[in-house]
Amino acid sequence: MDASVELAEPEAPDTAAVRRFAFHGAGGELLGIVITNALLTLMTLGFYRFWGRCHVRRYLWGNTEFEGDRFMYHGTGRELLRGFVKAMFVFGLPFLLANVLPLLGGVAFAAAGQLLGYVIAFVFAAIGMVGARRYRMSRSSWRGIRFSFRGGVRQYVRILLRGGVLTAVTLGFYAPVFRTARHRFMVSHSYFGNRQFGFDGTGKALVRPYVVALLLTLPTLGISWMWYAARCHRYFWEHTSFDTARFRPSFAPHELVALWLTNLLLVLCTLGLGFGWATARTARFVCSRLVLEGPLDLGAIEQDAQAVSAVGEAISDFLDLGFDLG
Repeated sequence: MDASVELAEPEAPDTAAVRRFAFHGAGGELLGIVITNALLTLMTLGFYRFWGRCHVRRYLWGNTEFEGDRFMYHGTGRELLRGFVKAMFVFGLPFLLANVLPLLGGVAFAAAGQLLGYVIAFVFAAIGMVGARRYRMSRSSWRGIRFSFRGGVRQYVRILLRGGVLTAVTLGFYAPVFRTARHRFMVSHSYFGNRQFGFDGTGKALVRPYVVALLLTLPTLGISWMWYAARCHRYFWEHTSFDTARFRPSFAPHELVALWLTNLLLVLCTLGLGFGWATARTARFVCSRLVLEGPLDLGAIEQDAQAVSAVGEAISDFLDLGFDLG
């Protein structure tokens, strides 16, 4: 070999790029899926809704792109149905007991039934929120690598108890900090492969917008709370990171409020038929105004999937708790 010929060095990974998202879905296609799901759900007396929910998520995930590759959703209707059945067995009997106790007569039985009902509902909600996050992330992937959530229900229950008490004691003014604490728990225990997401927000910066929204409730007919929700949305993205990179949103709160209001009008004016377009508009808006910026070696991320069941997802569905994009 000629010594004068230099060997080419391997190309170093791009560690400082601005990485962008894109959404390629169409409202008409999504509307077709929703209508088909509704008809099949009616024909099967409600059982198809588990498969229908997966169909919608598979469409949304599959049309969301990052760095030239699209996300995938791997959940199945059979998993959700099994999780629903298990959840009903685990929590159905305690709920039945809580409703039967007052019928036995006496103040003591009535109080015990009421207390048991509150405790079950509280634990039920906590398991639903944590379990839904764990299931949905475990069934999501990008470039063949799965996401995961590794937070525990006990940790979340402590956050709920502490935040609930402090919110009551402060007459609601602790609510922004409480909301941020819940969000921090969900984000900071989330992983993509073997790399972790991070969140460094405290919520103190949201107290003033919270007070402003409260004072403007009547003058704005409640729209001030939409502005507050948009402000929280932006704040949460600003303080979210993945490994060594950070998310950077480029939308203003009033832009998100305008999107929500026009989506609401679209759905109302079309008697619900505009839901597909509203969902697609929201996904496209978020993806076009959000980037991941900073040093990050995507090629070094390794698979580290976690095995989970769909029980928490079923509880979340039962309580109508959601964590989807938008």
